[in-house]
Amino acid sequence: MKTSLDYVSPYVGNGATSVDQQELMALRQQIDQIDREILALLNQRAMHALAIARCKENGGLPEFAPERETGIIKALVEQNRGPLPNAALKPIFGEIISACRAVQRPLKVAFLGPEATFTHQAALRHFGSSCEFAPQASIIDVFDEVARGHSQVGVVPVENSSEGGVSVTLDQFMNADLSVCGEVFWPVRHVLMASGGGLEDVEKVYSHPQALNQCRDWLRRNLPQAVLVETSSTAAAARQAGVTPGAAAVGSELTAQHYELEILAKDIQDNPHNMTRFFVLGRQQCPPTGHDKTSVLYLAAHQPGSLYKSLSHFAARGINMTRIESRPAKNRPWEYAFFLDFEGHQDDPQVRQALEALRENVDFLKVLGSYPMGEPNPAR
Repeated sequence: MKTSLDYVSPYVGNGATSVDQQELMALRQQIDQIDREILALLNQRAMHALAIARCKENGGLPEFAPERETGIIKALVEQNRGPLPNAALKPIFGEIISACRAVQRPLKVAFLGPEATFTHQAALRHFGSSCEFAPQASIIDVFDEVARGHSQVGVVPVENSSEGGVSVTLDQFMNADLSVCGEVFWPVRHVLMASGGGLEDVEKVYSHPQALNQCRDWLRRNLPQAVLVETSSTAAAARQAGVTPGAAAVGSELTAQHYELEILAKDIQDNPHNMTRFFVLGRQQCPPTGHDKTSVLYLAAHQPGSLYKSLSHFAARGINMTRIESRPAKNRPWEYAFFLDFEGHQDDPQVRQALEALRENVDFLKVLGSYPMGEPNPAR
């Protein structure tokens, strides 16, 4: 009669001995024990999260604390000695934080939908899967959901490294009483998907105009005869391709999985470094973390040198600006609002001095928020 130790696993190479099997079994038993300990610690963590939730409720504090969650990951990265890579810590502990947050009360996240879009992926990456995700039909609807308190936070695209700023998002900030409390960077990786067949069968390609533009050279080289058809989103394109003979869609790999389509080609984007930046919207201000960014908008005086003077306040104090963009001021024809991002927190002494000086020589200044700086090259 064979015992469990006599069983030779098909995963062990030729020449494996019973001693090898005993060692393998002992190691697996140790892993099982570690997993049980991890489970116990996770439940202990969840109990502490519940206690923290009660403290927050009694003290009138916001449920979502992005600076705290960022600090947890940062501290773990600094303490990590391997062999687990740092890139793995964010998704692992992001899900742990998300699950513990859900034990208190699931965080409701509004995002520019539908599901499986790049915005949805960025929201999943930032908040973890243990949230209540609320897809919205437009960026304006995301702002409205958060402003009305129907969702605690929202995620909207603010700029693309190839296409530039998202004008609808920028325009909403001129009147919205919301804060930026986070940023997420997400690499744009497009695939060509269809219900079946091969490239030679594709006669039409559906997608959002921006996605089609980001893959235009590849499509011209590989599908020169195909008709390009614009849709409201990459998800809508996938749905259409799934029911249209001879059709394909451009979108993310998650979109293909979500709509059960076959991937005909991967990484078809023309720019391999293309990336979209998203803002996390909320109703609270974030305390400093030591690694922050601040976003402001202002109306410079309509006179010579006003823009130069406004920017000089930051240069004089050694504050690094990471982005500047202008948009027409809706209620002041032929005048422009300037959107500025720079490193540092509004409570930092140098930043506070720069903002005070800026306020004195501009017609209007609005601090959109200071928030933990995102990772420009997130691990997928």
